[in-house]
Amino acid sequence: MPVSVKTYLLSWRLTWLLALAPFTSCDLQKEIDVDLPVLPAQLVVECYLENGQIPRLTVTETVPYLSNPDPVVPDDVTVRLTLANGQVQELRYFPGYDRITGKAFTHIGLRRLVARPGDTFKLEVSDTKGRRVTGSATMPTRIPIDSLEFEYNDLPPESREAYVLTNFQDPAGVGDYYRLQIHRDSISADPVLDYDVDDRLNDGTNFTLGTSYIFDPGDRLFVTLYHLDQPYYLFRQSVNDARNANGNPFSQPSAIKSTVEGGIGVFTVLSYERKRLNI
Repeated sequence: MPVSVKTYLLSWRLTWLLALAPFTSCDLQKEIDVDLPVLPAQLVVECYLENGQIPRLTVTETVPYLSNPDPVVPDDVTVRLTLANGQVQELRYFPGYDRITGKAFTHIGLRRLVARPGDTFKLEVSDTKGRRVTGSATMPTRIPIDSLEFEYNDLPPESREAYVLTNFQDPAGVGDYYRLQIHRDSISADPVLDYDVDDRLNDGTNFTLGTSYIFDPGDRLFVTLYHLDQPYYLFRQSVNDARNANGNPFSQPSAIKSTVEGGIGVFTVLSYERKRLNI
C-alpha cells in the first residue's frame, strides 16, 4: 500500500524527536568549585596634590574579589610627604569628606601646598604590619586654554543644543597627555563630560577637543583642561579598562597600572586651567 508524502514526513519527524529525547532530557548543568587564591591584603593609596590646597590622602586595603565591597580603612598608617624644598610634612589620621571634590580622605596635612611646574614630591606610607608604599610625582607644566567656542545645531529653538570646542597649543615633542572635564553649574557635581587624549597625532599643533550636541541654552559650564604626566595617564586608562572588563565574560582581565611601589594606587600632582563658559 503506497504511503503518502505527508504521512512519511510525519513519521520521520516523530522518529527524530524520539531520537533526541534522551539528550534533551539530560541535565547539562554541572556545579564546580573554583579555589580562588588568598592573597595578602595590600595598601591602596590615592593622593592628588594641588597648588594652594591642603594635602589630603586616602589609604584603604585590598579585599578578596567576592568579599563585601565595603572599604577596609587601616588606622595604624603613617604618611610622610616630602616637599619640593626637601622638608618632610606628616599627614595626620583625620578621616573626612571633601565637599568640593566629592571624595573621602583618611589623612590630611596642616598647611597649604606650594607646587610649581617642575617641582617633585615624594610620598611614603607605612603601617605597623611592615607594609610600605612609596611614590614620586613631578608637577607638569600648565597648558593654557586659548579659547572656548560653542555652536548650536539646526533644530527649532525649542530643541536647540550646542557643542563646545576647547582650543589650546600642544608643546612640541610627543608625550603630552590631557584630560578634559566639563561640569554644569558646579565642579562638585559629576562632570557632564570627562575623557583623556594624548598628542601622538597632534604633536606641536593647535589642539581642539570637542563634544557632541549635549548642552542647552542657558547652561553655565566649568571647562577644565588637565595636563597629565604619563604614569597618571596610564593609571587612568588601566582603571577604565578594569571597570569595563568587570563582569564581562568576553573581556580580558585588566591590571591596575599604579604610580606607586609596594602597593596599589596613584600619587600625582594636578596641573590644570579652568574657565567659565555660558551657553
